Amino acid sequence: MARIVHLSSAHPRFDTRIFVKQCRSLANHGHEVSLVVADGLGDDCRNGIRILDVGRPSGRRERMLRSTWRVGRAALSLDADVYQLHDPELIPIGLRLAVGGRKVVFDAHEDVPCQLLDKPYLSPRGGRLLARAYVALEACALRRFDGVLAATPVIRDRLAAYNALTVDVNNYPRIEEFTRPAPGAQVRDSFCYVGSISAIRGIRELVEACSMLRTPARLALAGGFAEADLEAEVRRQPGWNRVDALGHLDRAGVTGVLERAFAGLVTLLPTASYREALPVKMFEYMAAGIPVIASDFPLWRDIVEGSRCGLCVDPHDPAAIAAAIDHLAAHPCEAREMGANGRRAVLERYNWENEEDKLIAFYADLLSPEPFRKKLFRKSNLAAQAIR
Repeated sequence: MARIVHLSSAHPRFDTRIFVKQCRSLANHGHEVSLVVADGLGDDCRNGIRILDVGRPSGRRERMLRSTWRVGRAALSLDADVYQLHDPELIPIGLRLAVGGRKVVFDAHEDVPCQLLDKPYLSPRGGRLLARAYVALEACALRRFDGVLAATPVIRDRLAAYNALTVDVNNYPRIEEFTRPAPGAQVRDSFCYVGSISAIRGIRELVEACSMLRTPARLALAGGFAEADLEAEVRRQPGWNRVDALGHLDRAGVTGVLERAFAGLVTLLPTASYREALPVKMFEYMAAGIPVIASDFPLWRDIVEGSRCGLCVDPHDPAAIAAAIDHLAAHPCEAREMGANGRRAVLERYNWENEEDKLIAFYADLLSPEPFRKKLFRKSNLAAQAIR
């Protein structure tokens, strides 16, 4: 078994992809797992995973400069067999580790070049220049790293050009976190949105849709606003009197919201990074057995309509969003059937247990003697394709 260190200067220590899924899965398979974070909450040990804290940065600038250096220094002190990076700003640390003969894995949570093109504070020209610079850095680094994990097949296909050992490990739900809904056990009189709240995630259109509802349903809004000015703006919209703003909730709190909801919303706006994304919240709604109201992107439509688990709408159209909410509120039997279909799809396909198998196979390939790597990688790729 191997000593594996996960590194993040930006994510919280109990991040769902990093800690709840990957760290715990690797520890459960006998690996010695440590996690280096920069959140100021101190060192800890949870679920057999050692957590080392290098201190919370005072702002984005300090995070990009001092925190990355502190995370790198802590990583070197652990003398691990594998270092897995979870943030783009840690790529230079990864290069230093690789030059020193350490095994390095990069976990691509997002399609960063697409994200840069979508940043509202960057000019179109500035976004393109930064995206090209990042792609150049990415290509240089990933060719020197020992493996790449990608959060979606689209990201995997793009990065596979730089590293032969590239596997997609998707952020699908852990089945154990979502019990089978008990029919009639809860009054489902709300619809919900769970996750970070921002303009690009469609909060303006969602609150406006609330003002157009014909049914008495209310929006359970679980998450924090990315921008204070935006929160003040949407609170002034007429539809806000239909909103229960719950703030950031822990996993138990989110479960309670899902148990009371008859539908879950994921009406993100059509940006380059979102069109090909696989939003965790969509699959968590499905796992909880509630229908999804999702943006009408081709990839999402294939999932939602293919599983018959919800409705797809134009995310720019509040009237269409309101009509979908009203339809599911007025047709509870149809909503329950869609919810059951979504849960079935998660049980069969869109679950972490399948992705865990791919993660463990990836590490087996990574840690195998070099002469056998290619053979093992071919086998794990075939297994991954069979799962998909």
